[in-house]
Amino acid sequence: MVWLPVLIGIPFLTGCLGFILPQRIRRIHEALALAGSLFYFGVTVYLFAHHDLTVIWRSDVLLKLDMLSRFVLLASGLFGVLIVLFSYRFIEHNSHRKLYYASIQWTLGGTAGVLLSNHLLLFLFFWGILGITLYWLVLTGGDRASRAAQKTLIMIGGSDALILLGIMVLYGMTKTFFMDRISVPVDSVRSMTVFICLAVGAFAKAGAMPVHTWIPDVAESAPVPVTAFLPAALDKLLGIYLLARICLSLLVMTWPAQFILMVVGAVTIIAAVMMALVQHDFRKLLAYHAVSQVGYMVLGIGTGHPLGIAGGLFHMLNHSIYKACLFLSGGAVQYRTGETDLRNLGGLAKWMPVTFSCFLIAALSISGIPPFNGFASKWMIYQGILVSGHGHGSLWLIWLIAAMFGSGLTLASFMKLSHSIFLGVPPEAIRTRGIREVGVTMTLPLVTLAALCVFFGIAAFAGPVRWFIAPVLPSFSFAGNWVPDTATLLLFVGFLIGIVIYLFGKIQHIREADPFTGGEKTRTENRITGTGFYDTIRQLPVMRHMYHWAEEKRFDVYEQMDLWAHRVAGLLRQAHTGLLTMYIFWVLAGLIALLLIFMLKM
Repeated sequence: MVWLPVLIGIPFLTGCLGFILPQRIRRIHEALALAGSLFYFGVTVYLFAHHDLTVIWRSDVLLKLDMLSRFVLLASGLFGVLIVLFSYRFIEHNSHRKLYYASIQWTLGGTAGVLLSNHLLLFLFFWGILGITLYWLVLTGGDRASRAAQKTLIMIGGSDALILLGIMVLYGMTKTFFMDRISVPVDSVRSMTVFICLAVGAFAKAGAMPVHTWIPDVAESAPVPVTAFLPAALDKLLGIYLLARICLSLLVMTWPAQFILMVVGAVTIIAAVMMALVQHDFRKLLAYHAVSQVGYMVLGIGTGHPLGIAGGLFHMLNHSIYKACLFLSGGAVQYRTGETDLRNLGGLAKWMPVTFSCFLIAALSISGIPPFNGFASKWMIYQGILVSGHGHGSLWLIWLIAAMFGSGLTLASFMKLSHSIFLGVPPEAIRTRGIREVGVTMTLPLVTLAALCVFFGIAAFAGPVRWFIAPVLPSFSFAGNWVPDTATLLLFVGFLIGIVIYLFGKIQHIREADPFTGGEKTRTENRITGTGFYDTIRQLPVMRHMYHWAEEKRFDVYEQMDLWAHRVAGLLRQAHTGLLTMYIFWVLAGLIALLLIFMLKM
């Protein structure tokens, strides 16, 4: 099928063309990126209606479009168009604009290559390209983003090496690199090694613990559209796609492998959301929530039950939608105010009503509030945990509590975030700045994503689940009843009744008074902000130590490896004194060691 290689090749060509053209040509890079993204999206729409397409090479299937890859392709095309459109204003003064738009196009081409590859080495080739383009996109944040870009490249590159190791072990077991010929049960040390290596690669891309720490760093330093496009959306899709591919086709899952996934999912949900509660930079807060939501996807797939896996895949898609909307909403706030610190924000709802409305819808979605899309996929995951718990003791209760408790904490942290940015009393600097709503190129992506949050919730089972998820898992069925359209109608009626009661019961004469505390008037600078919410959590006996260790980077795999590497280097440095006698000593010691080894083998 000619469209499969075309879908991979055209973004690379448009990216190269944009990178070659000089940056002084006004708007040429934006136009090329938008044209390339629209073409990519158009082809993905066409391919979605023509599944099971292949490209044959030497009688083997080299490229393949199946039920799992086709809807992920479609989502990647939509996000490509929306991010390029949003970036039109946000990136216009960035000195790395040419590299930014070229890297987006190369990312789309690499994404198509990953999703269409049926050969493991070809898959790994495109997977590696995505690591490089991610590094370049993070670098567009300027000098302050260089360390985050380096950390990202090393962590993603290290996980790629593990994927390569897993592929080589898998080839030793099956004697083939073609995915459609591989189905290995995880019932031996070798197959468990393959599972762990491939799973760690998926976790690193998606951002599950403990290989998640690059995401908050990228969110804090890279341009917001980069975070919305990759760590929040596309990387989640690709990471969970790989995990689903591992669990549904490459390997036959067993209880030990499922248990590993469930533990990783539960820990990721709770630990990341606890970190999000105490953040004061909205980019880092949203980044930790992006990590936390991965836990639900891993938990759903880890159930091994079709209903739980379907919920995990649906949540993967839903998360990409509402998380991109949240990051882009934050980007709109940053674009107008120049602020990302919650302590310097507040009261923006009256000046940016469209941004606030879209943010609120996405916040309710990620918190699992019906009738929005986040609730529908979480509800499926809850059911999957319940029905998969038979025969495994009471462990299912732990997974279910972690998932539901995580949703409660998510809602709590978004109450803090909403109050800090859009509600409450704005600081003096905000009131005097003349804030207004962002332009149409920035609001259109927000409104589109917010509308999808609503549609994917109200029409969840008649629409996206039937179109995208059911073809992948035709055997899944629901264990409980949830009728989203009826529930939405009842919620809407209740909302209208509340408005009527408010209007008819409203006091006609309102007395305004200055705020006071303890009988004394509160000064303006003592305004109540949402940043104080949940600060007392830091003082809890256990959490105090956990937060302290987190601030010291003790849970950061990259920082700990860097620390130990410096320690080892320090020891080796002490051995290199520059004295000839010391070097002669090391040579003699090495010769003696080799002599002893040879003597023991004789």
